[in-house]
Amino acid sequence: MSADTPKSQLSPKAAHLYRRLTMATAFGQGLDGYDLGVLSVVMISLTHDLGLSPLETGLIGASSLIGIFLGGPIFGYLTDRFGRRLMFHIDIIIFIVAGFGQALVPDGILLFVARLALGIAIGAEYAIGAPMLAEFSPAHHRGKRLSSLQICWYGGFLAAVIIAHLLDTAGLHWRWILATCGIPAIITYILRHHLPESPRWLMSKGYEDEARALIEQYNLDPSDTSGEAETRTSLRSLFVGAQAKRTIFVCVFWACLVAPYFAIFTFAPTVLGAAGLGEGNGATILTNTVALLGVTVGTFIVDRMGRRPMLIGPFWIQAIALGLVAVVAHPPLILLSACFWAFAFFNSLSACLTAVYPAELFPTALRTSGVGLGTAASRIGAAIGTWLLPVGIETIGIRACMLIGALMCVAGALISQFMAPETNGQNLHAITS
Repeated sequence: MSADTPKSQLSPKAAHLYRRLTMATAFGQGLDGYDLGVLSVVMISLTHDLGLSPLETGLIGASSLIGIFLGGPIFGYLTDRFGRRLMFHIDIIIFIVAGFGQALVPDGILLFVARLALGIAIGAEYAIGAPMLAEFSPAHHRGKRLSSLQICWYGGFLAAVIIAHLLDTAGLHWRWILATCGIPAIITYILRHHLPESPRWLMSKGYEDEARALIEQYNLDPSDTSGEAETRTSLRSLFVGAQAKRTIFVCVFWACLVAPYFAIFTFAPTVLGAAGLGEGNGATILTNTVALLGVTVGTFIVDRMGRRPMLIGPFWIQAIALGLVAVVAHPPLILLSACFWAFAFFNSLSACLTAVYPAELFPTALRTSGVGLGTAASRIGAAIGTWLLPVGIETIGIRACMLIGALMCVAGALISQFMAPETNGQNLHAITS
């Protein structure tokens, strides 16, 4: 088969492997969205129940983000060293244990610890999942396949908000609502049984015979791994020469994209209520439905439009949307709604690229380490914003907080304009060499 063989002409073994690997990876990404979505619904209840201060509430909201900051680089390094398959199983076991453990926490400290462990597992998901899927995917539809992971993230978030709202209305305690994230994690673990190791990783470690055996076993296209060879690369290589520019770009664009979203939608009822859209879950569900629509559109156009246009333009639109919320005094309800919907749509449309760009811009020997580093950098800003947002709303007000978010989007647009490469349709080895 050539690299341009349509999916319909793939062998049954290859097609089955692609579907199963995509589902196993997408469900892992969905766990992050589900976890954050559930927390956004029960945050007010657990804050009152545990008697948390605004600063402590923000710390609980940021706990999983702090965990991602730790888990991404650590598991990224371990995955580059010991293989994709092993770490892909270990991280989901951590998530299952910590997810169900939330039902047993008696106070804010232990809830923070449980959610920190969840974050470490989620960080591992980001470092392992998309790179592993990228290493299996043919170049001509790699963008669409990787972007589909983000559909599952937003779908998981939206499903969590709806499910948590129904359970909360039925009177279920917030501890048990949080613990529901362990259920999809068990399904994810089952999907990962018997997945093979990445042939690209095997080649990068010198196990060429094992890699060729897997390619033959699953009838994969040998041209998709062309150019791979044993490589001795240190972490220092991430910050040397042309690779340093790509590392900086991944870290900065990812941080600027997710920080405003995480800060706003972790506390969606509070933020939307302070902005004048009502404190109920209805506005949260509607806004996240728009976000799900955005990421779905992004998935279907990423391989047609290319990476750069899908990042630069939407960054400017997000900046304008949040800027209007910040500078227009007493905006009419329709303008306020349109601004938040525009932000949600274009932020999620560009968020497709958080699964695509990082997995494409690092060489195989450092792919999960680089993605783990980018994940960590993205969560620094997200964690700080999530931690301080409740305090910011109380002190400087919602408009000033939205202005800060708008300025982050401007920074993302500028860094993308000058540093974002176009990688659409290229072989992974060709991109990184």
